[in-house]
Amino acid sequence: MPATHTRILNFNLLILFSVTLMAVMGVSIVTPAHPLIVRDLNISPAEISLLITVFAFPGTILAPILGMLADRFGRRLILVPSLFFFGIFGTACACTKDFHILLFFRFLQGMGAAALGSINLTIIGDLYSGRDRSTAMGYNSGVLSIGIASYPALGGLVAVLGWQFPFLFSIIAIPVGILIIARLKNPEPTSTENLRAYLSNILRFMSTKKMRGLFLASFASFVVIYGPYLTYFPFLAETHSIHSPAKIGILMSVSSLTTALSSVFLGTLAKRFTELRLIKTAYLLYAISLFVLATAPHYIVLVIALVVLGAASGISIPAVQSLIAGFAPPQQRGACMSVNGMIIRLGQTLGPMLAATAFGLWGLFGTFYATAVFSLVVIAVLAFLIPARVEEMQIEKTILEDNIE
Repeated sequence: MPATHTRILNFNLLILFSVTLMAVMGVSIVTPAHPLIVRDLNISPAEISLLITVFAFPGTILAPILGMLADRFGRRLILVPSLFFFGIFGTACACTKDFHILLFFRFLQGMGAAALGSINLTIIGDLYSGRDRSTAMGYNSGVLSIGIASYPALGGLVAVLGWQFPFLFSIIAIPVGILIIARLKNPEPTSTENLRAYLSNILRFMSTKKMRGLFLASFASFVVIYGPYLTYFPFLAETHSIHSPAKIGILMSVSSLTTALSSVFLGTLAKRFTELRLIKTAYLLYAISLFVLATAPHYIVLVIALVVLGAASGISIPAVQSLIAGFAPPQQRGACMSVNGMIIRLGQTLGPMLAATAFGLWGLFGTFYATAVFSLVVIAVLAFLIPARVEEMQIEKTILEDNIE
């Protein structure tokens, strides 16, 4: 293995990968068991959506708060209790047959999950700099994509034994928390500023044009993924006479695997291009793939478009995370990454709603065309919010960090 990869893929990063896998476990591994829960607990299909809602809701409130606490009191002091909360109450979900108690446990598990996806990225930002940070973020995004692609199959496999069994995987978070206490070696923030100055500095920093641009890029990626792609691609596949859910799932897994692969190679790309240029290129790829999906004459062209879409996600998401972690001062990095996590959840929530609105106005194909145009607009807005001068500053900063290393 090359020296660069050996330096980056150390035990600290492997521990953080395990946190990433916990962060994406909460929904995807349980979803295949939803029909069984509906039948066994005698609830309606509409009510089952509450299992996701009550799990996701705490993150919209707690993520920024926990991020600020991580800046003030240390990353591990927030991360370890969060993992224990996730593991204990996720496992407790398997021990009840009362739907209301199940929702209560899911809410508490969601409180534990609120900080996982942002604090681990914050620690990666603390541990790495320059191109190493881009590479590490790319690896982490690849692990996340593999988890998202594999958890539904794993959850569906064990749900054959009973709907409770997918919840039992949550208990893995407890040994992960113990491993962090025993083995994780990370720098903790040191700050002497008072709370008022800290909050003022955060607000001033996050209101800058470059941060607004990065938050927009983060939001827009998940609007594209959760909007036309996850919501309406199965209907698009049916226009190509692909009606089997299994075949549709295999097609969509192509995109997830491409996302994982392109994420892993982000560090290599960052040696030739800045993250800002990669993000703009990713949105151009989004636009092209969405347009091709809507016009594909054959299912093979459909597969090519899915590969392009997956590559765009694999580039844009970790590149944005790397830039936010790089631009944010260490004393405010936890808050910035947590706000980005909240914005991601907002994109996941609004994406399907915006796609549904476009579907009502312009139909199935119009939804993909409209989102393609939206992706091009994002490029123009990013060029305004993050001008070439900032990009040049980023290049100079990266060269300096690489030379220091």
